Amino acid sequence: MYLMLGLLFTLRQILSFPLPMTLVSNADGTSIAYVLNESGVRSVWFAQAPAYAPRRLWRASADDGQEISDVSIARDGKHVVYVRGGAHDANWTQRPWPDPDSSPTEQRMDVVSLATTAGATPKVLGEGDAPAISPDGTRVAFVHGPDSAIWSAPLDGAKAAARLFFDRGKDGDLQWSPDGKALAFTSDRGDHSFVAVYRDDGTPLAYLAPSTSRDFSPQWSPDGARIAYVRIAGTGGPPHDPLVERATPWAIWVANAGDARGRQVWRSGESLRDSLPEINGPQLHWVSQERVTFISEQTNWPHLYVVPAAGGTARLLTPGNFMVEDTALSPDLETLYYTANSGNATGDDDRRHVFRVSLDRGAPVEVTSGTTSEWWPAATSDGVAYVQAGAQTPMTIAVNGRALNADQIPADFPGSQLVVPKEVTFRASDGTLVHGQLFSAPGGARRKPAVIFVHGGPPRQMLLTWHYMDYYSYAYATNQYLASRGFTVLSVNYRLGIGYGHDFHHPLHAGPAGAAEYQDVLAGARYLLSDPSVDPKRMGIWGGSYGGYLTAMALAKNSNIFKAGVDFHGVHDWSMFPQWFDTPVKRYQTYDRKRFLRTAWLSSPDAYIASWRSPVLLIQGDDDRNVPFHQMVDLVQRLHEAHVPYEEMVIPNDIHGFLRWQSWLDADQATANFLQRQLMR
Repeated sequence: MYLMLGLLFTLRQILSFPLPMTLVSNADGTSIAYVLNESGVRSVWFAQAPAYAPRRLWRASADDGQEISDVSIARDGKHVVYVRGGAHDANWTQRPWPDPDSSPTEQRMDVVSLATTAGATPKVLGEGDAPAISPDGTRVAFVHGPDSAIWSAPLDGAKAAARLFFDRGKDGDLQWSPDGKALAFTSDRGDHSFVAVYRDDGTPLAYLAPSTSRDFSPQWSPDGARIAYVRIAGTGGPPHDPLVERATPWAIWVANAGDARGRQVWRSGESLRDSLPEINGPQLHWVSQERVTFISEQTNWPHLYVVPAAGGTARLLTPGNFMVEDTALSPDLETLYYTANSGNATGDDDRRHVFRVSLDRGAPVEVTSGTTSEWWPAATSDGVAYVQAGAQTPMTIAVNGRALNADQIPADFPGSQLVVPKEVTFRASDGTLVHGQLFSAPGGARRKPAVIFVHGGPPRQMLLTWHYMDYYSYAYATNQYLASRGFTVLSVNYRLGIGYGHDFHHPLHAGPAGAAEYQDVLAGARYLLSDPSVDPKRMGIWGGSYGGYLTAMALAKNSNIFKAGVDFHGVHDWSMFPQWFDTPVKRYQTYDRKRFLRTAWLSSPDAYIASWRSPVLLIQGDDDRNVPFHQMVDLVQRLHEAHVPYEEMVIPNDIHGFLRWQSWLDADQATANFLQRQLMR
């Protein structure tokens, strides 16, 4: 008998928490805004210093699957601007915009302005994305339409939006000057890009130190005289073997906003570790005393550095074996807040905490600590806001240690019934150290069925607490649910993931170059099989996206170990994606394409259909914009011809990371039911 028998919670209960989708502060740090998703119903919230009493500004009428993203607050705190609709986590974006609610009316992606006064109604400023509010709070610039032109509209919506200026490129990275009289932006020209400045209709656009390079991420100096930005090489040169990872060196340039003359003030090395950071980018900040901060992975760990804007040696701000992930600059430009998987508690390498570091040679200071996780720092005039969660307590918005919305957690949320995951480590066959989180409830059968969970991405890290991404918050809840039903669950943080250094994130022979990361999945299975409480004849596996790929690999190559699996929108044949690794220009000079395609095929589940015996449940939305739906269609035919038992769940019109909460509930419930049917006696 399970110790929890009679107290079992439902999947609906554990998925009913209010999920924060974003958290921001205004430039002066006097107010914050955030978005909550409550069982699919999205809402926009606002709070002002010093009381930070939350007020709901707007709420959707249903679980319609329309994103709320790109939230920003006017400096005076009188308006919040956001984008409603679209798919901002897609590998490719295209119209029509997602319609996961199967509405007969085509969906839009709109820039919306909402006054923070009581009873205000949202005003659509125009179709577009990536809005930027001018410092004086009078207008909003945004990216409009498939041509990525820049439009603008009054912040209060008093006039219709109109194109601000013409530029031949596809524009983005909008950044107003401190006085609001100029707008810096990136003009993407395909194989190269410029950082440019628009002032008014009578002044030509100024392109900063134009070259064949790709320039982006402009950041104004506090006095508005200069702009710092990132520069990498343009797209070109001889084709390179996609099976061999190459470094992406990068540099920081500073240009005068007036005459557009620029110079390099810092440059990375040429090694793989010196490459442009992938997770959230280099996160440039122009700070006090004519300095620029950025993130580099040159020591194998993503860390913060500061360099004089005039050029010179960069100084390390955050030494240690941990990852700096998100950053936020204080309104006085003197302090950086950041999140890192570091701290004094056992297991902090699988959590997140907020730290602060003074830019005047101060040592980093812990802002949060313990067995919770904190993320998304938003600097305020009196400290910092963030999201906090524990192993048993779901996410809440907090400011300076005080939770703002804990009362919104449903009364029947089963927090006390959840297990506290245990951090475990084990080694793959090639000696790689692998981390994981073990979920196991007390009591139950003498020998339990076991399930391995593999995350997607792959640059992700599952935590010992609830996760900061909606996708993995729902996965964490499902793993808790499986543990409550008598499963032992091991979440494997395989190589290619983040949190354990650049080299772990960029291993040799991974993915289509050899699937080396599958060794880590097998190592997790061996770890579970060494546990006398685990039944070796009842081991399953499940995961989504890249985790779906590894699930399919496990079932195809090792049905002798994995007796059942659930594959959410996984890749099944890497060789169907040569365009991911090819040069866009067809030319005589090329790499060994035949070798690449053979390696990619042999790194794919489809190559091992002949040894696939275990039943599988396949789940995917048919408007997937990350993994083509044809990957599932094709696999179904292969499984059918090989007489492999399979079930399928297709969600019409939803995308890769399901936009509707109901889609998550249905898919996760189907996952749990399938694993129980296949592995529970």
